[in-house]
Amino acid sequence: MNSKIWLSSPHMGGTERDYVNQAFDTNWIAPLGPNVSGFEADIEQYIGENKHVACLSSGTAAIHLALVQLGIEHNDEVICQTFTFCGSANPIIYQGAKPIFVDSETDTWNMCPNHLEDALKDRIKKGKKPKAIIIVHLYGMPAKMDELLSVAKKYEIPVIEDAAEALGSTYKHRKCGTFGDFSVLSFNGNKIITTSGGGALVSSSEEEKQKTIFYATQARDNTPHYQHNKIGYNYRMSNISAGIGRGQMEVLDKHVGLRRNMNVFYQEVFREIDNVKVFKEPNNNFLSNHWLSCITIEEKGNLTKESLQKSMDASNIETRPLWKPMHLQPVYKDASYYGNNESQILFNKGLCLPSGSNLSDDDRSRISEVVRSFL
Repeated sequence: MNSKIWLSSPHMGGTERDYVNQAFDTNWIAPLGPNVSGFEADIEQYIGENKHVACLSSGTAAIHLALVQLGIEHNDEVICQTFTFCGSANPIIYQGAKPIFVDSETDTWNMCPNHLEDALKDRIKKGKKPKAIIIVHLYGMPAKMDELLSVAKKYEIPVIEDAAEALGSTYKHRKCGTFGDFSVLSFNGNKIITTSGGGALVSSSEEEKQKTIFYATQARDNTPHYQHNKIGYNYRMSNISAGIGRGQMEVLDKHVGLRRNMNVFYQEVFREIDNVKVFKEPNNNFLSNHWLSCITIEEKGNLTKESLQKSMDASNIETRPLWKPMHLQPVYKDASYYGNNESQILFNKGLCLPSGSNLSDDDRSRISEVVRSFL
């Protein structure tokens, strides 16, 4: 059996161990320390726009603390992109609030500005104005931020920008993760860079950053004893994990380039196959890190999503269907939804392909051979 070709596996640059060893040597084995503050500074410098970064245990934790700081409470409503991972939506439930799911548009697969406005008009008509909007950059592809932010501004609703999959992507030459009132990053093991597990909340002021850290460290008041006026959480990133992140920042742009090359590779592999379309940027305003390269397949003869996936699996190559929309998940079956089923159509015919920055020429040859043999 050939070795496994993974969808998106961790890719170390080599210096991560130096930062981790330094943490051990200085006994900074805690959810604070020089690696944490250094990693935050590295990210702030990278994304720019005078943003402030607090490193946390996960991207999901970051979304949760954004909702907390925006005052989302029991029975409030929050607009959320339906075509996404559950980590975007579940924190709404943590706050006792209700997700309102909005469908995608076909260019970027992200939240449709028209469906967003339809949803807002209808919720307001029903007497329940949503308190926040969660916009996702799916698979690293930037959303149509100008149009979406225009709608949010029109109705005076804050935006949480879920850039968990989009570190290194840009919209009109501005880094994703800098557009929202709060923005979210993820460093999970399969992301563009990893801390093994982790995330960050990006905010616009030092005061908001410090409030994030306050909530992430059990909301302990500044007193000699343990006193709490707010409910807090154990969400702070460890100094060990942050050390891995510092090393990963040194190779981030290289990893983005390698993943973008994988997307070009798939465009070539499927170039003459009419019923397969490789997901790519709609125009030059968008630059995706192509965290995952995806295809959609229009069924034709024996070429279906399922049959290609089985052929890949038989050769020990991992693939994955696109995200199943949140409004189709059993746990969210009673949630409100606005759209025209675009995300469901994409789910039915879409597939994620191996996209890691550490894939070799031999890996690419194996993938190409499976496609050729299958056809």
